[in-house]
Amino acid sequence: MEAIVPGEPARLNEFVVRVTAPNPGMMTGPGTNTYIVGTDDLALIDPGPESLPHLAAMRDAVGPRLKWILCTHTHLDHSPGARALKAETGAQLLGFGAVPDDGRQDAAFAPDRRLRDGDVLDCGAFRLRAVHTPGHASNHLCYLLEHQKLLFTGDHIMQGSTVVISPPDGDMIAYLGSLERLLSLDLAAVAPGHGHVIERPHDEVRRLIAHRTKRERKVLDALGKKSPATLDDLLPLVYDDVSPGIHPVARRSLHAHLIKLRDEGKAAESGATWKLQ
Repeated sequence: MEAIVPGEPARLNEFVVRVTAPNPGMMTGPGTNTYIVGTDDLALIDPGPESLPHLAAMRDAVGPRLKWILCTHTHLDHSPGARALKAETGAQLLGFGAVPDDGRQDAAFAPDRRLRDGDVLDCGAFRLRAVHTPGHASNHLCYLLEHQKLLFTGDHIMQGSTVVISPPDGDMIAYLGSLERLLSLDLAAVAPGHGHVIERPHDEVRRLIAHRTKRERKVLDALGKKSPATLDDLLPLVYDDVSPGIHPVARRSLHAHLIKLRDEGKAAESGATWKLQ
C-alpha cells in the first residue's frame, strides 16, 4: 500500500481521484482526503480545511470542470475549504447544513442545496446518493457512488483509527445506529475521510461495532469497581490499552459512552459523577 502524500493526486479508479490536504496529525492521520469524482463534469467531496496549498492542488486537479462541491459534515478539517473553492470555480455547494456551534464546527457553512437522507445528485455519467449517518456529527452525510457501490464516509469510518464521538453534537447511540445501517447497503468498498480505501466494508463495520461494544463493557466494569466516579477517575481504567497522550481525546468518547448508558437506564449522572443504575 503506497503512502498517502499530501498534495499528490492519486487515481483510485477510472472515476475517482484522491487529493489529501496537508493537515496530518493525531486526529487526521495523513490528512483530510478530498475525493474528485467523474470524468467530464466533476464533483468534489470534502474540500478540507482552509489551506492555500490544498486549494491550489484541488484547483489543478479539477481544472474548469468542477460543478459540485459536497461536504460530509462541518468539522473544521472537512468543510471550510469550500468557500474559496466555490469562489474560484462557481461550483454548487451541497451538504446537510450547519449545526449549533460547539467550538468544532464550521459555523459559516452555507450550502446552496441542503441534502437529506436519500437525496440523489444526478451528475449525468454518475449518481451520488446521500446517506445520513449521524453520530460523529449530527449533520454527517456519507455519499454513495451508486454504480461503483463505493461509499465516501467522511469521519463516519476512518482507516487505521476509531472515530471520536464528542458530545454534545456527537452521539454514541446515533453513531452505532448509523454503523448498523451500513450493513444493509450493498457496498464494494468505502473511501474514508482519512486514510486508504477499505475493502470488505461490512467486515470493517462489524469490527467497529464490536470494538465499541467491548469499550462499553469496560465502562460498565470500571463503574462497578469505582462508583460514583468522575470522567477522570474512569478514564485510565477504560482506556488502559491506549497511550496516555491520547486520553484527552478518548475522554470525549468516554463521555459519549456514559451518556448512552444513562439514556438506556444503565448508569446515572449526578453533577460531575457517574454510577451504575
